[in-house]
Amino acid sequence: MLRNYLKTAWRNVVNNKVYSALNIVGLGIGMAVGLLIILWVANEYSYDRFLPGHEQLYQVMKNNPDNNGGIRTVSTVSLPLTDVLRKDIPGIRYVAVTDWSINHGLVAGDKKLYLRGSGVSEDYLRMFRFSMLEGDAGSALQGPNSIVLCASTARALFGTTDVVNKLVRIDNQHDLKVTGVVQDVPANSTLQFKYLIPYSYLIQTQPWLQAARNDWGDNSSQAFVALEPGVSFEKVSAQIKDIIHRYDAKRKEEIFLHPMDRWRLYSDFENGKASGGFITYVQMFTLIGVLVLLIACINFVNLSTARSEKRAREVGVRKAIGSGRRDLVMQFLLESLMLTGLAAVLSIGMLQLALPLFNRVIDGSLHVPYDKLSAWGILLLFIVVTAVMAGSRPAFYLSSFEPVKVLKGGQQAGKSAVLPRKVMVVAQFAASVALIISTIIIYQQIQYAKKRPAGYNASGLLYTYISEDMKRNYHALRQELLQSGVVESVVRASNPVTSIWSRTVVEEWQGRRENQPLMVSEIAVSAGYFSAMGMHLKEGRDFYPLPANDSGYVIINEAAVKRMGLTAPVAGQHIRWRGGEPAVIAGVIKDAVMESPFKPVEPAVFAHRDDDAITLLYRLTDKVDMHTALAKIAPVFNKYNPGYAYDYTFAADSYNKKFKLEALSGQLAAIFAVLAVFISCLGLFGLAAYVAAQRTREIAIRKVMGASIVQLWLMLSKDFVTLVFIGCCIAVPVSFYSLQHWLDKYAYRIHIGPGVFMVAAGAALLITICTISYQTIRAALANPMHSLKAE
Repeated sequence: MLRNYLKTAWRNVVNNKVYSALNIVGLGIGMAVGLLIILWVANEYSYDRFLPGHEQLYQVMKNNPDNNGGIRTVSTVSLPLTDVLRKDIPGIRYVAVTDWSINHGLVAGDKKLYLRGSGVSEDYLRMFRFSMLEGDAGSALQGPNSIVLCASTARALFGTTDVVNKLVRIDNQHDLKVTGVVQDVPANSTLQFKYLIPYSYLIQTQPWLQAARNDWGDNSSQAFVALEPGVSFEKVSAQIKDIIHRYDAKRKEEIFLHPMDRWRLYSDFENGKASGGFITYVQMFTLIGVLVLLIACINFVNLSTARSEKRAREVGVRKAIGSGRRDLVMQFLLESLMLTGLAAVLSIGMLQLALPLFNRVIDGSLHVPYDKLSAWGILLLFIVVTAVMAGSRPAFYLSSFEPVKVLKGGQQAGKSAVLPRKVMVVAQFAASVALIISTIIIYQQIQYAKKRPAGYNASGLLYTYISEDMKRNYHALRQELLQSGVVESVVRASNPVTSIWSRTVVEEWQGRRENQPLMVSEIAVSAGYFSAMGMHLKEGRDFYPLPANDSGYVIINEAAVKRMGLTAPVAGQHIRWRGGEPAVIAGVIKDAVMESPFKPVEPAVFAHRDDDAITLLYRLTDKVDMHTALAKIAPVFNKYNPGYAYDYTFAADSYNKKFKLEALSGQLAAIFAVLAVFISCLGLFGLAAYVAAQRTREIAIRKVMGASIVQLWLMLSKDFVTLVFIGCCIAVPVSFYSLQHWLDKYAYRIHIGPGVFMVAAGAALLITICTISYQTIRAALANPMHSLKAE
């Protein structure tokens, strides 16, 4: 019986090559999109779950009252808090402290590397059980003069991973002994590093960290905890919530634990509560992937039911000779499964071709795990589910025909499928038009933010992190860079112009009315910083050349003036900040977008403190060739910074990365919109061919009676155009509501106008007309005598 089903199914596929090809291509594209989304979503959900015991790992987070009566969630904590968690809270097995991962210079023999690593406490590798190739995880980080390398770092420095007890010089200051080698950190890990150094080493070498060990107000570290097996997360959370207030009654911060399994997808917080994060984009594109697959399945249903009259006699004959409805359902489902299987083969080929491009778009390394049995199981399930989705409607519809009516010619099999078919065409184009609108709106939002005045000039601006050698040789390095002829300005600051790394509190200012301090960005800069960055003073003066002449003076931005409610003249007014330190406002700088281009500029205070600067910023002269300039200044850096490979970042590139997530959304939406429209057009092309074939005699009679080609074209096209127009009318309000909700999260945003909807609808209608015109004009041009002679 099964063999007979297969033969019949294959015969129907071969005998209807055009419809089979349309179904296979449409389903193949839809399945390729579905498989791509499955791979991507699986990768996103796999983040951090490869680590043994990840269910018991948490990051210590803190909720701070903000300036507007809300709550601001941060991931930085004080070192005294970590000591209390380690000693006083039952149920916590390990506590690990880390710094913010930064680049260090590593030297072994003649090999120099400048890589990102982390300073971590000794429990780090006991908690995060990365695969150790050499050494012991329990003792590798105990000594302050030790270092643990990743396998790729060990090979780059020594050519092998057998490097335990060998020496690595760090930052051209100290020799550290290699005590372990870990397997390279996978791409789907939130924690990324190329090596680990003990936190005790940082405390010994950085005096500010020694002071921070007893300072509850210095929140510059990150902390992670591992709970004992079986210990309740809720119980520990309740114990630590008010722990800071118990040790320092002046502080109102609350502590909570953020599970490791949620770090990747649930990283956003609003008023102290998790409000989503990347999960929003995962859900959005999962929905889009499902829509594209459904559009492909709708094509299959429409084309299958459109051909119902041709299959009606087959059904009637089969039923007349004894076939039951169950047999016919099985026959049609098997035919659907065969077509879906062929489409699956095509989809895998498309997937392999698309993966390199998709990986470039998402900056990832997705691959199909052909070596895993579970992957083949998922693929088989995916094929079966798609076959059932696509084939159920045709199977149950065709098998319902009554043999007596069919054989007598009394049942017009296709008519009862017309309304559902029209509904599905409307649904197809409603989804396609909604995707087109989404693509346009996302693009407009990105362009709107990109055109926002940044408040500084990023063109030709580079930055390099300052090492101890650069700090000692700063003046000589600066002078030689300026004399090179390719650098016009050199300054230093506590962070790049595109980032904010430190915040503090302004406690008092003139005219303060609220009993609430103001949280501000704290930026240490050298003289000439504002002119070098292209930032402009609005009031007052710039800093003097020597820091000593500006002791006790600061410059604030417009956002700080507005938030504090200061009245002109602002220059000369007094404030207290940084724990009560007095300062005089020397000037007001115009606002600059140093963080998100989609958010309002935050209050900022600039101080003239060269010693706190850890970033060297330098601008290349106009019209200089970039390669020539870099070739000239690299030897200068190597001369004054011998322990490091020369490394630099373009400020413009750093600024453009702020649009990465939105750009990803726009690119994926555009790709899926094109595919959805293409699949929908495949279906329209097939339906137009079917309608033209069904109305051949009518077209011939009308042509004989004097109808023009344009009139025939309008007659055959109007039904399809009407359906697409209805789809556009449905897509407009749905997409407007969804996109309005998406835009609400941006303070700096566009307003949706009617133009985008008109463009999307017009494009859909034009594509529809172009798709069906071939079939309709072909039918209109046919010789009517051939059709009438056949009758």
